Amino acid sequence: MFQHKIHLLKIKITLSGLAILLLFSTLSAQMLEEEKPPPLTRILFVMDASQSMYGRWQSDMKINIARKLLTNLLDSLETVDNIELGLRVYGHQYRFPPQVCNDTKLIVPFGGEDNIKQIKYKLRTLSPKGTTPIAYALEQAGTDFPDCDNCRNIIVLITDGLEECDGDPCAVSSALQKKGVVLKPFIIGIGKNFQEAFDCVGTYFDASSEEDFSKALNVVISQALNSTTAQVNLLDEYDKPTETNVAMTFYDDFSGLAHYNFVHTLNNKGVPDTLVIDPLLTYNIVVHTIPPRSAEKITLTAGKHTTIGIKVPQGTLDLKLESRDKTVRDLKCIVRQNGKKETLNVQNFGQTENYITGVYDLEVLTLPRIYIDDVEIKQSHTTTIEIPMPGIAVIEKKAAGYGGIYLEENNELQLVYNFKDNSLERETIVLQPGRYRVIYRPKYSNKSIYTVEKKFDVESGKSVNVRLYR
Repeated sequence: MFQHKIHLLKIKITLSGLAILLLFSTLSAQMLEEEKPPPLTRILFVMDASQSMYGRWQSDMKINIARKLLTNLLDSLETVDNIELGLRVYGHQYRFPPQVCNDTKLIVPFGGEDNIKQIKYKLRTLSPKGTTPIAYALEQAGTDFPDCDNCRNIIVLITDGLEECDGDPCAVSSALQKKGVVLKPFIIGIGKNFQEAFDCVGTYFDASSEEDFSKALNVVISQALNSTTAQVNLLDEYDKPTETNVAMTFYDDFSGLAHYNFVHTLNNKGVPDTLVIDPLLTYNIVVHTIPPRSAEKITLTAGKHTTIGIKVPQGTLDLKLESRDKTVRDLKCIVRQNGKKETLNVQNFGQTENYITGVYDLEVLTLPRIYIDDVEIKQSHTTTIEIPMPGIAVIEKKAAGYGGIYLEENNELQLVYNFKDNSLERETIVLQPGRYRVIYRPKYSNKSIYTVEKKFDVESGKSVNVRLYR
């Protein structure tokens, strides 16, 4: 009875320990799989307050209509999470004439309390005065975003005119995007269609009427805030999305900057994982297969799911060589595309690697080198390459000296290994099976007649001692 109780106690302790281990494992897995938080979206409104904003436009002056519609938009954003707003104005500090081309100021910065209330207040107090330095205002706007590791920086430029200070808004916008400071800006043109002038700056919206202006504001914010999903189908030779577990990089087509890195995943139903991607950019996607494959100029529609297919049919190359010797186990192989000189990959023996289906040439870094051409990699198939077990040659010299080891083939000598003038008197060299010859002269012998020549054979898995004594 007493032993039975001890046995039950042991079972309870074991089960309790197992439960703790399972709980710990679950928590560890959850920690490892913790999702990265969504980026903070920061929207900077760059507002035109030049003297032309006093102009009449439909029901009122442009500045009054812009105030009203922008204020209505701000009201709708008060309950939106994970967003920060800022306001920069240009043309509001100095009267025209004269023309003051640095007339711009950040009047509501990011990160302050009650930003929306502050922006609405500043809009009410704006008094249009000066000129239109759009390029300079955009350039300064690039400095308005504090450093942030997980933020989307967006500029919304609202203007009723073109650049008036000989600046180049297109060049400024391009520089900001290529530096990764901001995403592609939005431009809303009030009163006239300025699309031809602003297409190179960003995504242009024509607000020829009050209704168009209101719609443009809503579309801009919708595109800036709506999450957009995509999935990448990695297709095999049969156009089935079966390939997976390979890294992918999403590059901005305009700036060339890498915006996303994912390791492709199939979910538990065998369907490619859903990705949340910023719809404001055009992407070039590189799938890091060997060799890599890509898809260019991929555009997404805000709020819609996009399926992207990239053909990456793969097979496996298995390099085999059984040996307990570490020098042999570290043997490497250069893999090249058939007929090309560039190194595609360096693969270790004893490992497998996936390659895009096709034909490859191998250079095994043995002594001497082994060249294996026209190796075919087929879809979902493992191609195995096995080379003979090498042997070991132990070269015993009287002293350090000059010369080397040569492979004998068809009455020709092919250099395999050079002795160095400071080499040891005893060297152990791993060689492939074959017939070899040593040609050697001691370092301090000053006549060629003291050259020593010796033939030897290397057999697979065996050692041979080569004594270079006369």
